[in-house]
Amino acid sequence: MANHTVAVIVGSLRKQAFSLKVAKALAKLAPSSLHLDIVTLEGLSFFNQDLEASPPADWVAFRDRLKKADAILFVTPEYNRSPPGVLKNAIDVGSRPYGQSSFNGKPIGIVGTSPGAHGGVSAVKHLQQILPGISGPIMQQPEAYAGLLGDAFDDKGELSKDSLKQFLSSYIEAFAKWVETFKK
Repeated sequence: MANHTVAVIVGSLRKQAFSLKVAKALAKLAPSSLHLDIVTLEGLSFFNQDLEASPPADWVAFRDRLKKADAILFVTPEYNRSPPGVLKNAIDVGSRPYGQSSFNGKPIGIVGTSPGAHGGVSAVKHLQQILPGISGPIMQQPEAYAGLLGDAFDDKGELSKDSLKQFLSSYIEAFAKWVETFKK
C-alpha cells in the first residue's frame, strides 16, 4: 500500500508528449510505497504577482495539490536547452506567495526526456539551478535522462523498450528510497 504521494509534474502540454508517457510509465513501475499523482499543466494561468492578493482558482488548486503531496517529481522535455516555459510558470505559481512555496521541504526528483540522444540534460540542469531555496532536497544520483524515446512506446502509449523500462524502474526505486529518507 502506498504511504507516500508523489506529485509528478509533466513539463509539456502535448497530448502525446514523451514526458507524459514517461510519467505514466513511472507510475506503473513505482514500488507499492509510492502513489504517483500525475499533474499536467494544461489550464494553469500565467503567474502575475499583481494577482497574488486574490489568486486565481487554478493557482489555488495547483498549490493545494502540491501541498498534499509528500514529494515532487518533475518529468520534463527540453526546449531550446531549458525547461519549457509552461513548467517555469508552474514553478513560479507553486513557489508563491513568497516564503510559502508549495515545494518547500518536499524531496524532489527530476527526469529529463527527449527524442534526441541527450535526454533533456540541459533542462534538468536548469531545474537543479532554480529549485534550491524554494524546494526540499533534490535527488542528485542517480540522474535520469531518458533520450532516444522515438521507439520506446507502442501505438497505445505503453512503454515497450526493455532497456528504458529497466532504467526507469531503477530510477523510481532509488527515488522511493530518497523519499523515505526524508518522509519517515
